[in-house]
Amino acid sequence: MRLFIAVLFEQQMVDALTEYQKKLRKIGAVGNYTREENLHLTLAFVGEYGNPDEVLDALEQVEFEPFEIRLDGVGNFGDLLWVGVTGEEKLTAVAKRLRHELAEAGIPFDRKKFRPHVTLIRKVSYRTQQKLPDVPLRAAGMTVKRISLMKSERGKSGMVYTEIGAVECE
Repeated sequence: MRLFIAVLFEQQMVDALTEYQKKLRKIGAVGNYTREENLHLTLAFVGEYGNPDEVLDALEQVEFEPFEIRLDGVGNFGDLLWVGVTGEEKLTAVAKRLRHELAEAGIPFDRKKFRPHVTLIRKVSYRTQQKLPDVPLRAAGMTVKRISLMKSERGKSGMVYTEIGAVECE
């Protein structure tokens, strides 16, 4: 079972992200767009792991207080276009505690440096120019009160992400 741990967004965040995607489509940005229902912020990618209960047990060890995040800026990792997220200090602290608990439980996960971002388009290219166009991103934010354990499966129309457990803040 392919697993990851994420922050799922409130509707205003999803709306701002999908509005931005529509603007990019309109100016000719092509690639594999993340579907609206799959927009999220990954805290830790576990990958193939057969026991989600063990992952949920590790997740339940991570205590956190509610904290604010906001969409902030756009960038890319090669041909992957992303939107940044502020609130990095508290967000990074939660991701660090989560990764520590996974390691303590012997659960493998991707150990790449945590860089808070939301993937918008994979394999992006621009029909009319060589670099990211200057397109305004609507401001949006939310209070994080919940962290979710997600399952990823390939469906008929792409990846399907399903929440299989979650923890709420204290």
